[in-house]
Amino acid sequence: MRLASGLAALILALAAANPVAAADPAPAPADGADAADVKLSARDVTARLFKAAPGSRPDLRETNLTRLDLADLDFKHARLDGADLYGADLSRAKLTGVSLVGARLDRATITSADFSGADLTDAHILRPTIFTTLEVVTAEAPKFTGAKLVRIRSDGWLDRADFSGADLTGAVFGGGASREESLFSPATLVSANFTKAILKETKFPGAALKYARFIDADLTGANLRGANLTRADFTGADLTGADVTGANLDEADLRHAKGLDQVIGLTSATNLDSAQRDPTP
Repeated sequence: MRLASGLAALILALAAANPVAAADPAPAPADGADAADVKLSARDVTARLFKAAPGSRPDLRETNLTRLDLADLDFKHARLDGADLYGADLSRAKLTGVSLVGARLDRATITSADFSGADLTDAHILRPTIFTTLEVVTAEAPKFTGAKLVRIRSDGWLDRADFSGADLTGAVFGGGASREESLFSPATLVSANFTKAILKETKFPGAALKYARFIDADLTGANLRGANLTRADFTGADLTGADVTGANLDEADLRHAKGLDQVIGLTSATNLDSAQRDPTP
């Protein structure tokens, strides 16, 4: 009898020292705890997404999702504000309508990821991985159609990405996107689609924007200094106050563009003579 009582006491002591995990694999931090310390597994994320009640938004704010394999997940308009997704695999993920305000997606894999309608205000997407080979494949480029990308910081290889209808006010692409000197390289956005996008005060210093489409886009005050705009299409775009000093405008389509008389550095841009412009009345 005494032996049984002793064993029971020992079992209780061990249980107190090693409490069983709660049903929720990633409980909210206690008051005063740093939310960034909440490290979830891919299984935890999947569970939270699928347990969310119909019509509700899964809450993944301020969580640590670094280097997780989250490929092919439907994030169901989740709230990911302040989340750390450094190095995460978001290939083919459905991120439509999610809130990623202030989130970190540096070195994330965003091959074929769909961010349409998402809010990425103040987010960072430095050195993302997009293409699975050295070949540019349109189907692998991410979509940001109608997304809110205000003051986003990004660089790297974003060729053929779709930013149509997106708000990129104050965004920075390339040099200056990061404080790390090693990341001070021009962004490459060859054949990117900025049709009807808001690009007020957006910075593209030295960016590769060859064949990019800026049809009916608002580029007022944009920084395009030193950018390669070869065959870029500015049809109907508003370029009032934009700075194209040192930019390459070889065969760029400036027909029906607005505010050309207020563009900074236009006369000093290279290959201006080969750009397509409306005939002088």
